Amino acid sequence: MPKLKTNKAARKRFRVTKNGKVMRTSSLRRHLLTDRSPKKKRQLRGWKLIADADEKRIKHMLPYNR
Repeated sequence: MPKLKTNKAARKRFRVTKNGKVMRTSSLRRHLLTDRSPKKKRQLRGWKLIADADEKRIKHMLPYNR
C-alpha cells in the first residue's frame, strides 16, 4: 500500500497533542489590532482546541500525526 500524503496547508495550521486532540491558532490577530481592546488581544493568544465536529476531517489530512 502506498504512503499517504499529508495536506501541507493543514500541517501549517494545526498541531496534534499527545492525547490526539487537534489544536488551532486564533484568527483576528494579523492587522487592525489598534481597534481591539487589550483583553480581546490577550484572549486571542496561544492555541485553542478545535470543535469536535471538525476533528475527524482534520485528522484525515494529517495521517502521521495521530
